[in-house]
Order: sequence, then structure tokens, then C-alpha cells
Amino acid sequence: KENERKLDYVLGMTVSQFLERRLQTIVAKRNNNSIHHARVLIRQKHMAVGKQVVNIPSYMVRVSSEQHIQNAPNSVFKTGAMGRTKKRKAKGGEKAEEE
Repeated sequence: KENERKLDYVLGMTVSQFLERRLQTIVAKRNNNSIHHARVLIRQKHMAVGKQVVNIPSYMVRVSSEQHIQNAPNSVFKTGAMGRTKKRKAKGGEKAEEE
């Protein structure tokens, strides 16, 4: 860990090591999702790093911040609230029956 903080380590990083630090890649690996699904979750503001909601898939996550990646506090995945379609189906709307 101490060695990773030195300038020589950062300058010697390969492209694949650099891409592994992206929020998109970390979310995909942690949730067993595809890269594309992880990107959608991030863009729709379902992910937070610490208390900060992040909607940039290319956000570079520090090693110390990696353990703080979680669902956003107001995300449907954390609150369990019904989404737009589920509310419509529960209400018994016309379009819900067509779908």
C-alpha cells in the first residue's frame, strides 16, 4: 500500500491498471453486472462514493475510497420504493395493461 502512493508507481501504471480504477469497472465487478449495466446505474445516479452521488462512469476511484462505493441513499435499490412502471401497474392504469 505504501509503495502505491509513490510517484514512480503512478507513472509506471499500465493502461489496464488505470482502467481498473474507473468507477464503471469497479461497480461492474462488485455487482457481477456487465460494464454497460454498471454505466447505466451510474448515469442514473444510483451509485455513491461515500456520501457523494457520482454520475460520471469515468470517475477515478482512489484505493482508500473503494470500500465506500454503495447505492445512493435516494436510489430505488436502497429505498425499495416503486418505480414509474410499477406504480402505474399497481394503480391499474390503461397503458399498464397494454404492456
